[in-house]
Amino acid sequence: MTIPLSILDLAPIAPGQTIRESFAASVALAQTAEKNGYTRVWYAEHHNMPTIASSATAILVGHVAAQTESIRLGSGGVMLPNHSPLVIAEQFGTLAEMYPGRIDLGLGRAPGSDQTTARAMRRDPRASDQFPQDVMELQAYLRGESIVAGVQAVPGAGTNVPLYILGSSLFGAQLAAALGLPYAFASHFAPDSLFEAVATYRRDFTPSEQLEKPHVLVAANVVAADDAADATQQFETMRRSRVRSMISRGPATPDYTDDQIDNFIATTAQGQQLANMMRYSAVGTGADVRAFLEDLAATTKADELILGHASRDIADRLRSVELTAGAMNGALV
Repeated sequence: MTIPLSILDLAPIAPGQTIRESFAASVALAQTAEKNGYTRVWYAEHHNMPTIASSATAILVGHVAAQTESIRLGSGGVMLPNHSPLVIAEQFGTLAEMYPGRIDLGLGRAPGSDQTTARAMRRDPRASDQFPQDVMELQAYLRGESIVAGVQAVPGAGTNVPLYILGSSLFGAQLAAALGLPYAFASHFAPDSLFEAVATYRRDFTPSEQLEKPHVLVAANVVAADDAADATQQFETMRRSRVRSMISRGPATPDYTDDQIDNFIATTAQGQQLANMMRYSAVGTGADVRAFLEDLAATTKADELILGHASRDIADRLRSVELTAGAMNGALV
C-alpha cells in the first residue's frame, strides 16, 4: 500500500441486528482486514448509544484477538477519565500478555456519552482536567515504573503497551507532542481543526522512549463499492442514520423519515453542520476512494490512515475493505 491503512470499528448494530451479530461482524471485519494487509483495527468506547456495541472496549479487543492471528488490535479509544489508570493498565496488560506484540492503547478524554450517562458512570465532571497526569500514570504502570508508591499493575508492568493520543482539537495535539506519543486525529467526525492540530503536533513534537519522530494517523469514512452509484446510496444511508441518531435522543423524539432527514440536512444550519462533520468521506469505486485517500494523505502528510468503513450491511463493509486495500495496492477492481 502507498500508506499504511487501519480500521476504526464501532461494532455498529444495524436495524434488525442483534448485538451478538454485531460482534460476529466485527470479527469478520478484522479477519478481512488481516487478509488484506491492514495494520490495525481499533474499537471506540461509547456508552448508551443503541447503534454502537463497543462500550466494553477491552473485552471486544480480546474477543477479536482470539479469532485473528497477526493484525494489531486496540482502542480508538478508551476514554481515560471514565476509568482509573491502574484498571486500564491491568486490562490492556492482560491483553498484551495474551496476545504479545498485537495490542495498542489509544486514549481520549471525552466521556464517549452524554452528560446524563457520564453521571451514571460516576464520572467526575472535572476528571478530564487530569487527563495528562492520568496518561503519564498509566504509561508508568505499563513500563513497570509506577509513580504511585507501592502500587504495580499486575498484569501490565513491563508490557510497554504503546499509547496513542486521540483528539479533535489542539489540546490532544499538544499533549501528544509533549509526551512524544503518536497522535490520531478524529477527522472522520470532527474535521475543522485537522490541519492546525497536525501542524502543531509536528512542530512541537519531543522524541520519547516510545517514539523517535512524529506519527500522525488521520481518520476518514470510507464507502467503496463495485458501482459508484451503489456506494453513494450506501453513504447516504449511513449519513441519514448518523444525523437521525444525533437529533433523536430522548423518549419523545419522533421517528423521522428519510425524506425528513434529507430535508433537514439540506435546509437547516444544524443539518449542514452535521453533514460537514462527515466531510472527510471517500465514496465511490476503488479508484475513486484511492484518489480521495491519496489526496488526504498528501495534504495532511499523514503517516497512516485509519478508516471507518461506514456501510450499514456487513457484506458491504467487507467488500469496501477489500476494494480499498486492492485500490491502494494498485489492483483496481
